[in-house]
Amino acid sequence: MKAHVLAAAGLLVLGSPSAAGQVLADPPGTLGPQVQPFVHVAAGQTAITHLRIIDGTGAAPLEDATLVIDGAKITAVQPPGAPVPLGYRVIDGTGETALPGIVGMHNHMFYIARPNLDSSGHSDNPLLVPQMTFSAPRLYLANGVTTMRTTGSVEPYADLNVKREIDLGHLVGPHMDVTGPYLEGANSYFIQMHQLRDAADARQTVAFWADQGATSFKAYMNITRAELKAAIDEAHRRHLKITGHLCSVTYPEAARLGIDNLEHGFFVNTQLDPGKTPDVCPASGGTLTLTAMKPGSPEANALIRLLVERHVAVTSTLPVFEQALPLHGPLNPRAMAVLSPQAKEAYLYERNIAATRAPSARAQAFAQAYTNDLGLERQFAAAGGLLLAGPDPTGNGGVIPGFGDQREIELLVEGGFTPIEAVRIATLNGATYLGLQDRIGSIAAGKDADLFIVKGNPAANIADIENVIVVFKDGVGYDSAKLLDSVRDRYGEY
Repeated sequence: MKAHVLAAAGLLVLGSPSAAGQVLADPPGTLGPQVQPFVHVAAGQTAITHLRIIDGTGAAPLEDATLVIDGAKITAVQPPGAPVPLGYRVIDGTGETALPGIVGMHNHMFYIARPNLDSSGHSDNPLLVPQMTFSAPRLYLANGVTTMRTTGSVEPYADLNVKREIDLGHLVGPHMDVTGPYLEGANSYFIQMHQLRDAADARQTVAFWADQGATSFKAYMNITRAELKAAIDEAHRRHLKITGHLCSVTYPEAARLGIDNLEHGFFVNTQLDPGKTPDVCPASGGTLTLTAMKPGSPEANALIRLLVERHVAVTSTLPVFEQALPLHGPLNPRAMAVLSPQAKEAYLYERNIAATRAPSARAQAFAQAYTNDLGLERQFAAAGGLLLAGPDPTGNGGVIPGFGDQREIELLVEGGFTPIEAVRIATLNGATYLGLQDRIGSIAAGKDADLFIVKGNPAANIADIENVIVVFKDGVGYDSAKLLDSVRDRYGEY
């Protein structure tokens, strides 16, 4: 696995230096009063000894190592017994593991709300996506996400402004790759989304939001091929990338149009849906294609060959689909504690409905689709494709920022990747896609000190990735527990 994962790192044309620089701003000179209470380890000269290090490259863990940080940079990874540099603050990391900061590649700053949802599953229109500008950044950072792509913004000005405030040290949160507003066509499910009129509108929308500071773009379910092509061309003209949660446009069509990334693994490809009409999203949304596309089948082989040849990355978002498998996802009490009472009630309604629903052919088809997706993601990675990771914190409310990123890594392992491979997918692969692999995504001398430390050994028990103690971003160590306490009962409210 390691050889072809490493080969995948060179597949994509990397983002322009200017775009990458906008994602990773220079560390602020000072941290404001809203940030200081969460600092556990101040920036400076720090050596963490007796530490296990999973470096993100796919290599075996380093045991009993010493991690040396000077300011915002990692200056050394020392073997057992090496002397600590003079004058460095020493922290004992016995029983703990350091991992690169997670690079979340399908993350959001909003929550899906169904007005007047009741225990039977009934709700009123319209479906809404309220912004979680306060709670989401804290949740991501608390759980080890040091860089995230918004992968579709509903309030792009809010996302751009919160990124600026984080970069200035006024607010706490991860580095942000801010995606422009969804590039959506006609008949959108979401009343808060602009619906593109034509290809010219798609081009103008990309141009406008690139000028406002967006560093990536996302095409959505009802976009047409002409609109998608115009958006891709304008994004590429500006040395920016575009991903897509598609439906009306199939994966092969999008790859040939030049898209850079496809979201949701292989769940939303519609190329084999019976009676697929060009530029129209079929009712199944791709489940029929995925049910029919067995890993290793001629159709799967041809698609994966095309994606690899065209340098199209694929983002795995298993947590959001896990929610459709009754009781497959554990009820994480730490995650439940951050939900607002209303959000928790809505989630438990949805969870109970799924758990008590009678078995059906549709449920069996989805279970088969989920199994097929796991196999296709493994096949894509084995073929040299660049597989990325993200949780997509939407759906029924059970996928929560940060906690969902950890769950994605666990589900990759459940799906057949080793823990070391899964960590690389969620860290260095994302950094590579963003063109930031020289600065983040792995733990090595000279790289940014963006990493997190957990109690336990995720290489042996991947669930230990949840035991976050401290998260370093730009060499500052943030207290995970304090960040979580600050948003207790708030996610779903603001």
